[in-house]
Amino acid sequence: FTSTIPSHYTQTTTLFSTPETVSKATELPDSMEDGAEIAAKACAQFAEASGALGRCRIVFDTSAGDETYTLLKTSSDFMQNLVSFLSYQMIPGLQQIRQGEMMKVAQARAELQAILDQEEGDDAEDVDQEKKASCIQILENGGRDPDFKWEGPNVRVYFPDEGSAALARRDWLGTSAAEAKVPPCVKFSSCGGVQQADVTKDEIIFFFCPKASESEYVEDLLMKTETTSSNLKLTVFVNPNLVDMGVTGFGMAGRQLRERLLDGLVDTYYLRTLQWGALTRTWPNAFSVWQEDADSEGGYKLIKALPYLPGNGEVEDIYDIENGLMDEREGGGVLDQLGDFMQGMMRL
Repeated sequence: FTSTIPSHYTQTTTLFSTPETVSKATELPDSMEDGAEIAAKACAQFAEASGALGRCRIVFDTSAGDETYTLLKTSSDFMQNLVSFLSYQMIPGLQQIRQGEMMKVAQARAELQAILDQEEGDDAEDVDQEKKASCIQILENGGRDPDFKWEGPNVRVYFPDEGSAALARRDWLGTSAAEAKVPPCVKFSSCGGVQQADVTKDEIIFFFCPKASESEYVEDLLMKTETTSSNLKLTVFVNPNLVDMGVTGFGMAGRQLRERLLDGLVDTYYLRTLQWGALTRTWPNAFSVWQEDADSEGGYKLIKALPYLPGNGEVEDIYDIENGLMDEREGGGVLDQLGDFMQGMMRL
């Protein structure tokens, strides 16, 4: 069984990598939140290595083939955490503002507890009600000044449609600063509809689960931002599905789209669960195939590390060979390679 690196993966998986890193296995995350933090760090490192206008891709699919829910729904929590972690890593001054807010919350909580203790004691009449109200307001606002307005660079997330953008805005921002799950630099937009947002201050842009039917909008939005924003550092495609037989086809239209938009994407983070394990990659390390194993630390054992993204057929062959279900010389036939090519196109 011999593997050759598919030509359309060579550049995107080896860019800025070294022989040492592409041979180093990628560990599995401890949790969804841990995976989001790892992905954010990989994106930040890639942005620093690539310079301005870097483009990368993240795949996070824990469905293990179960199509009960859409990928947009199952990866929403991961996306929210990813956006937050990467914003705090790359947007200047944002982390300092958050630390200041947390200090205010901690101080207000301690002062409020002292006031509540005083109310239960003999000197309840001496309680400073204005100070109590001030502490409560600080806690309700998450330590943020009620008149605060973010004036720095923006992080913009493009959702497939206006409905999903509105739903995320409600769930991620809540009704107050204390309920917000993302920092104030995050802006919500959609791929379709009338585009009126000012993108000149965008420093990071995400395309979350863009579909083939939105490929033209995605390309236009990307070109517009890259040409008008002097701040833009990084574009991140999360779970893209931009090439589809029924929409773009695999012919000239699909090939041209791939050349313009997809071929230069670097896989900075990849996690796809399987019925028997998982396939993962953290840039610039190797793609790694893990198998469930109760006797191994963490419940998984590494069975293969590769310098490129293997197709579904090759992943299954790796599992079969590891478990004695296939001779090593039997894998990688012409039909398997054709199937891997088609599956690879469907994942773009």
